[in-house]
Amino acid sequence: MINLGNVMILGDSYSTFFGYIPEGFDYWYSGRHNLDNGVLSVKDTWWHKLMSRIEGEIVLNSSWSGTTVCHTGWRGEDCSHKSFIARFDELIDEGFFEKNSIDTLFIFGGTNDSWAGSPLGEVKFGDWSREELFSFCPAVCYLLSRVKEHLPTTRVIYIVNAGLKDEINLAVREACVHYGCETLFLPMMDRNQNHPTAKGMTEIADWVLAYLENNGSY
Repeated sequence: MINLGNVMILGDSYSTFFGYIPEGFDYWYSGRHNLDNGVLSVKDTWWHKLMSRIEGEIVLNSSWSGTTVCHTGWRGEDCSHKSFIARFDELIDEGFFEKNSIDTLFIFGGTNDSWAGSPLGEVKFGDWSREELFSFCPAVCYLLSRVKEHLPTTRVIYIVNAGLKDEINLAVREACVHYGCETLFLPMMDRNQNHPTAKGMTEIADWVLAYLENNGSY
């Protein structure tokens, strides 16, 4: 059986469930919210379905609904307190990775950057200015650079949602190749209000499992 060891998730609404993300983080799924999606229990999430079929333990699910990888969120909001890169940098500053060993990191992000129309910028592999981190392409490079710096032996799998801008997909692929991370591009899953239904969650779990079982392809 596949064993992912200690697992961390860095995600957005697709990976949330109330009570299973850090306190104060916004969530989409709760068992009471958006019942039409049919995700009524944590057992209906993609990550719970996946972990129930393999060995390993989720040490942290740092997922925050509506968040972007870069610092520019919906309606041009400054999200430098909750973006993917902000949350990862905060964990570094808190010494989280010195206290916790992470064997596998799933990054499931870019959806909000694409759909919110965050600035794209250019792929860049160093010397980032703060201003550049408000654009997706340099921000995703910065994020993966920080990941590899502080988790050099961790298996990093970047999951990319279906239906994103080509520029987002290309930047993720280029950044992952540069930093030695894996990419998993998802087909279109069953959705309601642009969020996976219970069926869609099962589809995501199946695709991730197939990817793992086939050593990086499915």
